[in-house]
Amino acid sequence: MNSWIARLLIAIDQLVNVLLNGEPDETLSSRAHRMREKGQPYWGWTAGAIDLLFFWQPEHCRQAYESECRRLQAPPQLRN
Repeated sequence: MNSWIARLLIAIDQLVNVLLNGEPDETLSSRAHRMREKGQPYWGWTAGAIDLLFFWQPEHCRQAYESECRRLQAPPQLRN
C-alpha cells in the first residue's frame, strides 16, 4: 500500500478513536485489544470484529497494540 495512503488511514483511525473518547495517538485496534485484555466485553466484541475485518492479518488487534507499545507508528528519530 502507498505509504501516504497508509498514514492517512492510520490518522483517520486515530481520529475515530479520539471521537470515541480514546487517546489521541492510539488506533481503535490497539485500544480494542488493550480493553479486551482488561476483560471489558464491549471491547472484546469490537476487537473480534476488527480482527475479522483484517482477516489477512492474524491477531490484527494484538499486533496493533504491540506496535503502539514499541512506538512503531512514530518517526524513527522519535522512538525511544
